[in-house]
Amino acid sequence: MKSISWNVCGLGSPRIVKRLRHFLRQHNPQMVFLMETKINKQCMEKVRRSCGFLNGIEVAAEGSRDGLCLAWKGDILVTLRSFSRSHIDVMVNEEVDNVEWRFTGFYGSPYVKDKEESWNLLRKLGQNQEHPWLVTGDFNEIMYSFEKKGGLLTEERRMKAFRKTLEECQLEDLGYTGAWFTWKRGNLPETNIRERLDRGVANDKWRNLFLNGNIQHLIHSISDHCPILLNTRNGTDYVGRQRFKFEAWWIMEESLEGKIKSSWETPADSLMEKMEMLQSNLMV
Repeated sequence: MKSISWNVCGLGSPRIVKRLRHFLRQHNPQMVFLMETKINKQCMEKVRRSCGFLNGIEVAAEGSRDGLCLAWKGDILVTLRSFSRSHIDVMVNEEVDNVEWRFTGFYGSPYVKDKEESWNLLRKLGQNQEHPWLVTGDFNEIMYSFEKKGGLLTEERRMKAFRKTLEECQLEDLGYTGAWFTWKRGNLPETNIRERLDRGVANDKWRNLFLNGNIQHLIHSISDHCPILLNTRNGTDYVGRQRFKFEAWWIMEESLEGKIKSSWETPADSLMEKMEMLQSNLMV
């Protein structure tokens, strides 16, 4: 089963929704967890259905902040366990393979003063280790200093608190392939920051159940966050990219020049990263 977890940074624009639909058609996941939708439940349900997902759970945004959605297709059975403005916790039954496991979509607080509240929630969820358990989402924290490039150093006590929480929950990081970073961009040098805020973690039962499972972080232009693409069956099914082709209709788009300029001006480490960013931006 393929699933995607993504902090979309708002779905209030029809243009953004159109790009989301294209992205989901491209990767064809059976389950999607979206964070920071920034719209109410009715609007989110409409967006979800337009993306081809008839089944879903929405948590409304509070004003212009937060908002979660878990959507899935009919070939899997999803049973709700609990939810809050920071998480959606479900049991997933893959009828084709006759396997059942637990999925938690998690959104950690971006505010330092609320970090402990986020970790307390995760610890509470982790008290039940009966099932294979996967947690993906935007944790809004890094585990180690090398997961951040640019800006001020993150305090060691914050990273240690995050690592300790995962250890107490018996969750291990699944690693990454592709673009692991989240952008924080601005006109000042200290705002051009890359951090690994989005990740997947799982307990031993889940890892042993899906020995061939794999996770990939993608680049996408509608959000500063990386979509997390996970395949439980075979990690090699989706890692290979589609052949890139320049579409003639792109030259009719008013945004083309801006996409090329922004991609090329990205403070990436190499020419290849700039080219990959340009390719990703042109395909959405």
